[in-house]
Parts: sequence; C-alpha cells; structure tokens
Amino acid sequence: MNVGLKQVRSRDNPQVKALIKLAGSSRERRCSGTTIIEGEHLVEAYRDSGQAAETIFVSESAYARPEVRALVEMTRARQKLLLADALVGRISQLASAAGVAAVVRTPPPSPLPRTATTCLLLENIQDPGNLGSILRSAQAAGVLHVLLSPGSVFAWSPKVVRAGMGAHFGLSIHEDVDLGAFARGFSGRVVTTEPRGGRSLFDIDLRGPIAWVFGNEGGGITADLRKLATDSARIPMPGTAESLNVAAAAAICLFEQLRQRGAG
Repeated sequence: MNVGLKQVRSRDNPQVKALIKLAGSSRERRCSGTTIIEGEHLVEAYRDSGQAAETIFVSESAYARPEVRALVEMTRARQKLLLADALVGRISQLASAAGVAAVVRTPPPSPLPRTATTCLLLENIQDPGNLGSILRSAQAAGVLHVLLSPGSVFAWSPKVVRAGMGAHFGLSIHEDVDLGAFARGFSGRVVTTEPRGGRSLFDIDLRGPIAWVFGNEGGGITADLRKLATDSARIPMPGTAESLNVAAAAAICLFEQLRQRGAG
C-alpha cells in the first residue's frame, strides 16, 4: 500500500476536523475502533509490527527532516497527509507536537487464555501512565495476555499508548473482562499482592502458570476478587514507604517470576 502525500493547510478540512475529534474524544476512539499514535518511535514500532495504518499525518517542518520523510514513505497507510504545523498542533495531545502521527485500528484480542500461561488481571486501573508502564513491563517479561476490568482506563487512549512505548503491538489486550469469572476458570494460580499481608514474594514458587492480579491505585483489589486468589504475595519494603506504585509492583512481580524460571 503506497499512496501519495496530500497537502492540507485549512483547519476547515473535513479530514482535519475528524482527526481533532478522534484525538480529543475517548468515545470517538471506542466507537471507531481507532486511536492516534504520536511520535517517530511509536509510528516506527507500528510499522515494524507489519500492520498498515489508516492515516499517517506529518507536519511540514517535520517532513523536511530526512529521517521523518523516510518513515512516512516506508509506513503503509490508506492515506497520508502533509499538514501545516499549526494543524498538527491542534490535533496533537502533546504539549509539544511530535510532528508525525498515525491513526491506527485497535486490534481485536485473541481468545482469552484458559490453559497454562501467565497473564495479568488489572482491576480498575485509572492512571494512563500506570497502565502504559504495566503493558511495557508485560511485553518485556514475555507476558502475552493482559485483561482489564470494565472500570479500567481505555487501553488504547493516546496517553496509555505513549506510556506503553510500543508495547501494545506485541500484546493481546482484553478489555471489559469479568475478572472474577476468568479467575474462577483459570487453570493456574491466582496471585494478588498485599503491602503488609501474605508471604514474601521471594518465598513463593512462581515457576508455574500464574494470573497476577493488580488493583486500583487508591482502593486496591476488590474484596470479591481477592477471595478468589490462591496466593497473597508481599513485596518486602524495608524502607519507610507505605506502598509501591502499582506499575512498579507489577514489574517486580513479573521479573521475580522470570528470575525463578531461570530466564536470562
């Protein structure tokens, strides 16, 4: 798919209006099944995943740079737009517009895992930065499936995608999942973390299939979901902090599991 570059300089252009609406509306992103990814790194990561974008758009000043021009030319897209710098500034959600971005389809997840595998169950995660960081750790640790409860932030919002740094394109992300029903049918162990309860994370055998459960930044895991856990892990904290950021806790757990499995 190799299309020509269309130049647009008017803010009244229907395509520009549609991009502004998509960038600013979570409802529009959910309804259309698309989102915007911004910046050279994310566009390159999407290109390298082998998928074609719906639209790639670039500012005139960014397109003057050889590396951006090459990225635009090498990225498959149904349409490519060369926009006046001011228009990209109106579309971008970044304080400083990245200069190049793409509209991409949010991929449907693969079937929910029921057999021996490691996965993440995320209940009511609200902060886009936290979710993006968790997704990045999951991809780095080789975890494929991430399940989110209906109360969680939209995984494909631009802020989450930016924080994920391309992790989305290597994961199977399941949204609006009944985590309780999934946990009851999971064939492995269901492990929660508790700041002051349970056994030390480093004393638990983590070599088998595990569904890790992490909860809301303020409220933690709901009581109903906590009851379904087979294990409660405590991350040792000899310092004075009362608790860990949920993204940090998830990373520690996943990489302790890797350590125990002898992955290197």
